[in-house]
Amino acid sequence: MKNYMDGGEAILEAFRKLKIDYIMSSPGSEWSPVWEALVRQKLGNRSGPTYIDSWHETLAVNMATGYTLITGRPQAVLVHAGVGLLQGSMGVHGAMQSEVPMIVMSGESNTVGENPDLDIEQQWYGGLSVGGIERYVENITKLARPVTSPFTLYEQVIRAGEMAQRTPKGPIYLNVALEHMLHDWTPPANEREVPAAPRVQAHPSEVGKVADLLMSAKNPIVVAEQSGRDTAAFKTLVDLADLLALPVIWSRGSNFANFPTNHPLYLGVANYKYLKDADLVLLAGGRVPWYPPHVRPTKGKIVAINENQFKNHMIYQQLHADLYLEGDIAASLQMLAEAARAAKPNADVIAKRREKWKSEHDALVAGLKAERAKVNGGNGKAIDPLTLIDTLAAVMPADTAYVDETILHGPVLRQHLPFTTPHSFFRGFGGLGQGLGTALGVKLASGKRPVALLIGDGGFLYNPVIQALGASKQHNLPILIVIFNNNGYMAMQKGHVHHYPDGAAESAHMHIGSKLNGPDYSEFGSHFGLHGERVEEPTRLKGAVQAALKKVQDGTTAILNVVVSK
Repeated sequence: MKNYMDGGEAILEAFRKLKIDYIMSSPGSEWSPVWEALVRQKLGNRSGPTYIDSWHETLAVNMATGYTLITGRPQAVLVHAGVGLLQGSMGVHGAMQSEVPMIVMSGESNTVGENPDLDIEQQWYGGLSVGGIERYVENITKLARPVTSPFTLYEQVIRAGEMAQRTPKGPIYLNVALEHMLHDWTPPANEREVPAAPRVQAHPSEVGKVADLLMSAKNPIVVAEQSGRDTAAFKTLVDLADLLALPVIWSRGSNFANFPTNHPLYLGVANYKYLKDADLVLLAGGRVPWYPPHVRPTKGKIVAINENQFKNHMIYQQLHADLYLEGDIAASLQMLAEAARAAKPNADVIAKRREKWKSEHDALVAGLKAERAKVNGGNGKAIDPLTLIDTLAAVMPADTAYVDETILHGPVLRQHLPFTTPHSFFRGFGGLGQGLGTALGVKLASGKRPVALLIGDGGFLYNPVIQALGASKQHNLPILIVIFNNNGYMAMQKGHVHHYPDGAAESAHMHIGSKLNGPDYSEFGSHFGLHGERVEEPTRLKGAVQAALKKVQDGTTAILNVVVSK
C-alpha cells in the first residue's frame, strides 16, 4: 500500500490544526485525495475530524451550522463541484446571515484532461468544470476564493479557518482544483498550533460612559435579540439584570434564547409598550429590533451592545443607537456589572424597581396562561396551535433545545413556550428548508439533551426530508419533529389578504398558492424504522407527545403530524 502524501493530507492536516471536529459532506468525485487521507487517519489511529455523510448539500451545511451554534467552533463542509455548491447555497446563505463561521469547499479540474502526465476523469470536460466556481457564492459568503496552487493549499485552508472566526464571522468558500489535491505535499518544517480567535472587548472608557448612564437612569430596560447565542452572554445578562433589577424583553427579531422566560424580570417578546417611558435602553445583540425601521421606540438613550453592529449582508439596517459598545457581548455586560457594583447602587431604588417589574412579569404570565386556558376549553373537535404549544411545555423536559421553522405560528410559539436555559431556542436565517439539518447539527453537539424541531407543513416540504431522516438514522441523532399542519401556506394567504382586504380573492375565497394537500408526514420515517403518528383529536395529543418523547429518549427520531385548527 502506497502512503500518498498529497494535497488531501494537506487539507486534513489543516483541519486538524484548526481543531475541526467534523467534515460534513454530500460527497463529490474531486474529494478522493481527502477520502484517502481520512482512511489513513483511521488505519493509523490518528486523531482528527470525523466524516459525516449527509446525502444532501444543504443538509451538510445546515448540520455544520447547528453544531457551531451550540459549540461556537467552526466546522468543514465538502461538496461537489458547481452543482453541489449550488445545492448547498441555501445553507451557505443562512450561515452568512446568522454569522456562523465555517469552511465550505468544492473543486473542479483546471487541466480537463490535457495534462499527459495526469489522467483526469472525463466528467470534468464539458460538464463539471465551469471556471471560477467561487463566483457562484461571492455574495453569500464572507470570502470566496480559489486555492492558487498546491504549494499554498495548506496555508490557504488555515487562513480560511482563522478568517471565518473573526468579526464579522461567516462562511469562507475555497475552490480547490483536483490537480492541487493530487499534487505531492511536504508538511511545513515549522508547524504551528493555530490559536482560537481571541474575544475582543469594548474600550473601558466607552464602558464607563454607558455605566454612568445606567447608574443615573430612572427607568432602564434591556432589549435582547441575539445575545443568547453565547451561553456566557445569557448568564451575564441574568447577573446584570438581577444586580440592577433591569427588565428584559426579547426583541421582535430574536433567533436565540436570550433570557429565561421564567425569570421575574422577563417581560415577553417585542413587548415594546414599556419602552415609551424608558430613559435608557440597552440593546444586546441588536440586528433588526425595530419595525418599521424608522420608528424610534423611545425618547430615551439607546445603547447598542454587539460584536458586529452593522451587518454588511443586509441592504438596510436601523438601530437608532446613541452609543455603541463594540466587542464581545458577555464581556461588555460583565464590565457594566462590575462598574455598577463599584458604584454601589441604591438598595431601596433597586428593590422598588424589582417589585414593579416582578408585578408586570406576573401579569404577563397570567395573561398568557389565560390565553391557553381559553383555547384548551374549546369544543374538543380540533387542535388549536396554543393547545399543542401548551402540551409541549407540559411534556417536554425543561432542558429541551427547540429549533423553530414555523412562520404563522412563530410569534405565538416564542411567547408561550418556556425557554429557561441557554441554547434552548434557535430560529434559522435565510429562508425555509433548513430546519431539519440545523436540528440534527444541534443534536450532534448536544449529546443526550433533547432536541425538538417545530415546523409547519409547508416548511417541512422545503427541507431535504428523506436525506435528513437518513442522516438521523445513520448517525444516531434522534430528534422530535413536530409538524404544525394547517394544510396550507397560511402565511401566504394572510399576506394576500393584508394587501387586498376587499379584493377578488378574498371575496371569492379563492386564495391561489395557499392550499397544501400534503401526504401523511408521519409516514416518512417508516422507510428508516422511525416513529410517526398523525394526531387530529385534542384528547390524543398529550399521549402522542409522551410516546414520541419516549421514542426519542430511546434513540429513535419521532415525527408527530399534528393537524391544527388554524
